[in-house]
Amino acid sequence: MHDPRLTPARDDLAAKYLEGKVRAARFVEGQDYEVGEAIAPLRRAPASDAEQMTQALKGERVTIYDRNGEGWAWGQLGDDGYVGWIPDAALTRPGAAPTHKVTTLRTLAFPGPSIKLPPVEALALGTKLTVIREEGPFAVTREGWHLPRQHVAPLEVMAKDFVAVAEQFVGTPYLWGGKSSLGIDCSGLVQVALTAAGTGCPRDSDMQQDGLGRSLTAAEAKHPQRGDLIFWKGHVAIVRAATTIVHANAHHMATVVENTQAAIARIKAAGSEVAAIKRL
Repeated sequence: MHDPRLTPARDDLAAKYLEGKVRAARFVEGQDYEVGEAIAPLRRAPASDAEQMTQALKGERVTIYDRNGEGWAWGQLGDDGYVGWIPDAALTRPGAAPTHKVTTLRTLAFPGPSIKLPPVEALALGTKLTVIREEGPFAVTREGWHLPRQHVAPLEVMAKDFVAVAEQFVGTPYLWGGKSSLGIDCSGLVQVALTAAGTGCPRDSDMQQDGLGRSLTAAEAKHPQRGDLIFWKGHVAIVRAATTIVHANAHHMATVVENTQAAIARIKAAGSEVAAIKRL
């Protein structure tokens, strides 16, 4: 059974690489694009009020298989393979390969070498950029944008502690499908933090439970360590210390640090037991 979230296949159309694996009326090669807007929604259906399943950040590659002629393109994200509808206006032809990424929670891009100029864009942690030169305190991108040098790093530079990355999001509003400090959800927080530390990570909590780490034994689960992941049906939290977790959740409508046992009791009272505790 193919997961529709990761399989670019519909009854009428599917990706060429799936030929012989799925049924579809026709198979197409797809065209490569990159995300040109700071943050673009990936939606379940081609409508601005459809469910946002995830987001793509500027610089991410996308393979487009279909357009509906009404401003929406259907395709697959390059980083985590998620499939859905993205606004056509958010896409641009791929430019030079990215060299750097944003390493702070959020940074501002200026049109020239002065922080007194009105910023042209605000960019989220993990945004990929092509830096063409350094100019004083700025890194200059192929667009001519000037970003503070201390806010970007080469793609190969990884955060040492993914939990510390997640902790930076404390106070961020909860947003279903969100992946930035403007709004983030539970699995988005895990994905963004692990990616910053160089660990590949699928998008949704059930995928993460299936694909990350090993399950702790009952004895080990009594003493979770920093960096362990606690899963419920439809939810995931990151262990930050012996007695606390950090997680984006709809109860607080924010990313918070919470007492682990209090959270487990609260979620159990709402009808959900811990499904697994995984160690990376």
